Amino acid sequence: MSVTLVHKSETNCNFAKNSTTIPNNNLRQSGRQTMVFENQPKVIGKMSIVGQKEGKGPMGQYFDKVLTDDKQGEKCFENSEIRMLTDAVKGATASAKLQIKDVNLLLSGDLLNQITSSSYVARNLGIPYIGVYSACSTMTACLAMGAALVNSGYCQTVACSTASHFATAERQFRYPLEYGCQRPPYAQWTVTGAGCSILSSQGNGPRITMATIGKVIDFGTNDLNNMGAAMAPAAMDTMLALFKENSLSPADFDLIITGDLGKLGSDILRDLMREQGYGLGRNYIDCGNMMYYNEQNCYQGGSGAACSASVFNSYILDKMEKGEYSKVAYLATGALMSTQSCYQGETIPCISHAVVIER
Repeated sequence: MSVTLVHKSETNCNFAKNSTTIPNNNLRQSGRQTMVFENQPKVIGKMSIVGQKEGKGPMGQYFDKVLTDDKQGEKCFENSEIRMLTDAVKGATASAKLQIKDVNLLLSGDLLNQITSSSYVARNLGIPYIGVYSACSTMTACLAMGAALVNSGYCQTVACSTASHFATAERQFRYPLEYGCQRPPYAQWTVTGAGCSILSSQGNGPRITMATIGKVIDFGTNDLNNMGAAMAPAAMDTMLALFKENSLSPADFDLIITGDLGKLGSDILRDLMREQGYGLGRNYIDCGNMMYYNEQNCYQGGSGAACSASVFNSYILDKMEKGEYSKVAYLATGALMSTQSCYQGETIPCISHAVVIER
């Protein structure tokens, strides 16, 4: 493993203090939550895998692999999730023209208790591993940490990945599939899929120029089905930090994309940002909105850790490589409740992390 140890005073990860001027990359200011990467790690490899239902949606043509069987012949859906995530990491590594042994670190998480899918993948691949749990914001959490490690010189190549599966998430967080529970109209559909990005200090690809780390925000929602309403305030809080700490506005981006707020949640986010003086125009979209057609009966759209991870590692990066997008703000959002907390009367704490990717 090629790892360069860098003294603290020599690192290039500028975790800015309040009102600090940043001289590089036209990023004028950063504050308490934003890291600016002077060495700008590159996304040199990617892979997206989705299930049958997702493959039939509007994004179907962009995904690298669409399953013909969501169980993939495995004895349980959990094993299928492990297999998807394994294939995503292997596929992204191959697309970067690397071998598994060339990856210095795997950053990965999922929605299952003790992030078991990611841990089993790390066991099977033999890559140095740090497990990350940030619910549906796991992909941006991994990208932010991976970019910081590559930027500082501690790692040359980092794999950032996550996965979710409709059947495993329903069994853990809601009801067994056999129960046939009726869903409320504001519910979302957990995406079956996996995504992986390979970050490196070498090679070519879109650059991660900055990351804004979110705070845990709780506006008092306690309905396990109403994830969009629960997570929208967290997306607002991180988006405001990204804009204010760096003197940015929605007009500075070709695309602003959130992860899994769905139709209802993204409408709430638009209203919240409008109240703060920021109009999110036509360059704002949500991955949950993009995943399914209305006739697929997925209510408010997609959710799950794989929702934004699969869209980012297909549609978004494809568009950037073709030059259609030059600067993208990607904010994934996560609900940090447990399987028991809501049943015990707790409200849902949420978080959103942002990364800025430039071509």
